[in-house]
Order: sequence, then C-alpha cells, then structure tokens
Amino acid sequence: MKQSNMKILIGATVVIFLLAAGWQLTRKGSSGSENPTAAPDKTPHEISEITVAYPADGSIFPPEFPPPTWLWHDPANLATAWVITVAFADGTESVRVESKGERLSVGKSDPRAASSNNRKPALSAQLADAHTWKPDDALWKKIKSHSVTQPATVTIEGHVSHPSAKDASAKDVSLIVSKGDASIHTSADPVGAPIFYRDVPLMPSENEKGVIKPLAAEAVPLIAWRLRDIDETKSRLLMDGIHTCANCHSFSANGRTLGMDMDGPRNDKGLYALVDIEPEMSVGKDNLIEWRTFRGKLGSRLRVGFMSQLSPDASHVITTVNDPGIDQSDYDRQSNPIDLIRNYYVANFTDYRFLQVFFPTRGVLAWYSRESRQLNYLPGADDTEYVHTNAVWSPDGEYLVFARAAAGDANPKGATQAQYAGDPNERQLKYDLYRIAFNAGKGGTPEPIVGASQNGMSNSFPKVSPDGRWIVYVQSKNGLLMRPDGQLYIVPAKGGAARRMTCNTPLMNSWHSFSPNGKWMVFSSKSRSPYTQLYLTHIDDNGNDSPAILIENTTAANRAANIPEFVNIPKGGLIKIDAPAAKYAEHLDKAIALMKNGNYADAASEWQNALALAPDRWQAHNSLGVALMELGRVDDAISHYREALESNPAYPEAFNNLGEALTGKGAFDDAVANFKKAIDLNPKYAVAHTNLGTLLARNGRA
Repeated sequence: MKQSNMKILIGATVVIFLLAAGWQLTRKGSSGSENPTAAPDKTPHEISEITVAYPADGSIFPPEFPPPTWLWHDPANLATAWVITVAFADGTESVRVESKGERLSVGKSDPRAASSNNRKPALSAQLADAHTWKPDDALWKKIKSHSVTQPATVTIEGHVSHPSAKDASAKDVSLIVSKGDASIHTSADPVGAPIFYRDVPLMPSENEKGVIKPLAAEAVPLIAWRLRDIDETKSRLLMDGIHTCANCHSFSANGRTLGMDMDGPRNDKGLYALVDIEPEMSVGKDNLIEWRTFRGKLGSRLRVGFMSQLSPDASHVITTVNDPGIDQSDYDRQSNPIDLIRNYYVANFTDYRFLQVFFPTRGVLAWYSRESRQLNYLPGADDTEYVHTNAVWSPDGEYLVFARAAAGDANPKGATQAQYAGDPNERQLKYDLYRIAFNAGKGGTPEPIVGASQNGMSNSFPKVSPDGRWIVYVQSKNGLLMRPDGQLYIVPAKGGAARRMTCNTPLMNSWHSFSPNGKWMVFSSKSRSPYTQLYLTHIDDNGNDSPAILIENTTAANRAANIPEFVNIPKGGLIKIDAPAAKYAEHLDKAIALMKNGNYADAASEWQNALALAPDRWQAHNSLGVALMELGRVDDAISHYREALESNPAYPEAFNNLGEALTGKGAFDDAVANFKKAIDLNPKYAVAHTNLGTLLARNGRA
C-alpha cells in the first residue's frame, strides 16, 4: 500500500479530530498555500490519492463517441462531494463542475434470459467501490474539440465541508481530502462505420460430445443481432426470434454483401447465407448454400463449413470442411456423428461465465466460387496431417491467413472431459498462424508467420488490417477464441516481432474486427462482467494501440455482446433483417414440442408448414407420417414415409414406420420387406426387430 494511503487510514476517530480542529488537508509534498480554504498556521495533512479507473490515462476516443462514464476509487472514503476540473493543454480555459460521485449501477436485465444456470448480474467488488461521473453533451463536445492535438486532463477532487463553515455565508467552503487525474485524447480519425454484432443470453445447456450446444433449444430464439452506430447511446435491433443458431458472419469490403453461417444447434443444417445488403433485407431460401449437397470430389463426406469468411470482393467464400477420412450416410451422421466427435473438440459447461470450449482438431480449407457455384479444396491447405481453420482474407484477396496445428482425434479414447474453460483436461492443441497464396484457387505453399507461430502458445483468430500491414490475433495457452487467458497481439503481416496490445483487459479478449479505415478495432471482453461487453481501441500507423474504451449499453445486463464486426455502410444503411429461410427451424421446433404433448393435429400442421419451405427434408416427411398415423390417416402417412425414403434411401426409421403402416393395412409381405431393410441399415435397431418378430409370429412363422 502506498505511504499516502497508509497515513490516511489512521482511524476514523483521529481523522474526525483532525477535521474538527480545522487542520489543512494537502497532497504529499505540497505547501499550505495549495489549499486556500485551510488555516495557514495549521500543520498540513496529506491528501489521499484517487485512482481513475476509467478511462485509463492515455485513452483515445473517436470524434463521434458519446459521453463516457468516468470511474474512480477513493481509498479514504471521506468525501461527500467531488469537484471535476477539465484542463486543456491547448490553452483553452479550464472547466470546473461538481459531481455527487454516484455509485455504478448494474443496469436493466432481460427477464427472458434469467435461468437456473446463470446468475443475476452483479458488480465486482472493485466496480461496486467505484464512483461515477458522466459529462453532459455540451461539456463532452468541448472536451473532444480541445483534446485532438493536445490532451485534456480530468482532475477529480474529493471534498468535505470545512469545519469553519458554520454560517450560511460559508456553507460552500470545503476541504480537499482526495485527488487524482487522468489525461485523454480525441482522435482526428472517425470510426466511420457501424458495428454489427450478436446479442446472446447465457443460459447453459447440457453437454453433448461433439456438438457445439451452449444453449438449450428453447433459448436459441432469444439470440438477437444488433447494429451500433458509434455516435449513438444505444443499438438497433435488426433480427431475433430465429430458431437456428446463426453465428459467424463476414462482410465484403464495400459493405454490400453479408455472409453468415446458419447452422443449427446440432450443426445439422450446414447452411451458409450470402445476401445483398439493403436497409430492409431478407434472407430467403435462394440466398442459402447447403454445403452437404456438394458432391464429386468432396462428396457425401462433407458435413458442414466452419468459421466461413467472405472474400473482400464477395466472389469467394473460404471455410473449414471435414477431414474426408470417414464416409457416413446422412442418416448415420444424425444418429452417430463420428465426424463431429472425431474432428471437433467440444465441451459445454453449466458455468454461464464460460459456456463452452470448441475448436477443430481435423479439417482442411475449401473455397466456394459464387460464379461457378462449386466448392473445391485449396491446395497447400488440404494436408490431412494438419487441421486448418480460422482462415481470413488479405484486403486484396491475394492471400489467406489461417491457424494450423497437427491433426488428431478430438476425443481420444480414455480422455477425461473438461469441467471448465481452461481445465488441463481439455484436448491440448496449440495453433500457429500461416500464410498461403489464394492464386485463383490454386493455392500454394503455406508459410508460418514469424512471431505468431512456434512460440509455445496457441495463436488463432487472425485479422489483417485494411492496409495489409498488420495482423492482430488471439494468443492463449490452448485452443482458440473465448479463452479466459486470451490476449490480443499484433505482428507485421509479413512476420516479425509480435507485441501484446495495450488495449488488453484482464479477462478474455477476442472476436476483434478492424474498422474500414483501419484506425479502430472493436473486440469483446469479460473484464467487467461475465456478460461479455464490447470495447474499442485506436491503432496508429505504427501499429500502436490505445487503452480500451467501453461501448456502453450494447445489450441488457444479463446478456452478452459478441462477434462484433464493422460493416462499411452509411448511417441508416441497415435497419432490419428478416430471415424467412430460417422459418423451417421454427416450424420444426414447434412441431416437436406439439408431438411431445400429444397434440398431433397441430403438429401435423407445423410439419406441413416446414415442408412447404423445404420439400426435400426427409426427417420432416417421416415425422409428419408419424403424426398422421396417430390421427388415423394411414394412407397419407404411407405417402410421406415414401417421400422420406425417396429423399434418403438409407433411413431405417422411415422403413420401420412404413412397415408399421403397411402392417395396419394388411400388406404383410411389403411390411416384412420394409422391416428387413430397416434392420439391414441398422442391425441394432431394436424396434424394427420387435416389429418384424411380432409380424412373423402372427403369420405362423414363430
């Protein structure tokens, strides 16, 4: 503890005595003349040192940023009021205002996001101890205009009433008991673009090996997407209520095209959306790519794209696809996703603070051409001895930067499942960053990026600055993204000495994105709360960054803001997003819930709604058949079972259900044939064995 703080904490009785005696309170090393309200013949007492916690000394704000909330700690805890003085180094007259120094509040919560597996937001002990002040709009405008070329210094003084103030004429006389300051700057560089981000509840779900499933199915529609203009004090809601877990997104350099993964909670949809951006836009069926429909060289082994990225000119998409070592039918993947279990390490936790760990341990890069509508491996990044992931484009689209590590099974036999993020029982994998030429899809030889490889750490989630000079990436002990120990590092794009960035907070730094002009970077952090928040930092031409500044009020206090990305559009360029293509998942969820409750009539209606949007979905045809059987509509059920088998001839459940329906119509031979087909496809299918045995027994074939 500092000497000055030790002396001020000498006990309430002595302090009160000193104040009652009219002793002067000054800062250490100052003379009595520094405090004009004190009696000159009294022995001075030291002033406690206030710590300005936010904004940190040296913080840089965008010119369009709204007033921030100052936070400070006063260890003396004597002040009853505070005086804020703003001094300008450019010679402008200083400004002096008073503040009550209110305590920081948590903010409003979303009652829908409350769960037995999370906690009501609460301030940390450090934040609960903080006092606050926010300048009004006029003062903040003045501070910004006079802190561009030289800093503005904000000094905070804690005051108590002077003991001589016993009459009305002296009631405003006070003593300074604490003091601290911090200097800030305003950049001449505007941010110039809004931030698109995901707003999620933290409502943990049960663990399921190989399945990225941080939320229960009923919580998925609570996920929202928002847009934040930097000059605003709140964000615009663009889209919510979607019954599928849309997640990783990217934009073209000109801000005219959006690409987004549209995977379901079980990664079973394998959809990717490519949409032209308009103020009011819609993601329709025609905007979707279904990765698993690609045949030929990639064939049925292809399951789903992972962390896909749109090229700057929107002509290509780069994505991680399965290591093609295992070939399963579509049905097999649903019932026994060996490829997921083998290729993706996933641990979902009931601790809402860090819901999950996930990263691929096998996979190669593939690129999709919007012109040819073909998906191809990228030579040089298709070596199955390695896992390749997190690929991003250079600003000119000439090369890619990606994370690479030695490939292996995600869940080795006998491995102990991790119980929390950072658990030593996690599958250990350290990525290195590599660079490879795109070369019109011909690829090249991958080269490690010096400074971001072979450093004993895991290096992932690279982002190349718009001028192509820098790469900012996440460094952690293991895995990628959302790591409690994740720190942001910057390295020359061609390799060199990597530097830990100034903007790093104490807990989890990731999901970063450069502004279109390259002067600002947004990222997410859990430093203030388990409910993730968004921060900004300024980056100069030499790659030097400034202390992090908080983007306040991005979501409710019990929700998390993540995956932020700048989009190069003017204000008002994106107002609303509809996603009729995702309605299939909504009808599916409703139908399943109705089936569980025995409401087969309404369930049949929802299955029909789903099939109207996706006529070839064999699961929906089969489920509609089940509902129709329960309603006694046997012929209609048979029709849908046959539709399911036409779309997927390797679907044992549909063969079994068709056999049951045919049994009811007395078509015994056909029923037997269908039960046998179900068993051929799945020899351990107990229900089909039972149905076949029962039918044979009835026909004298005991």
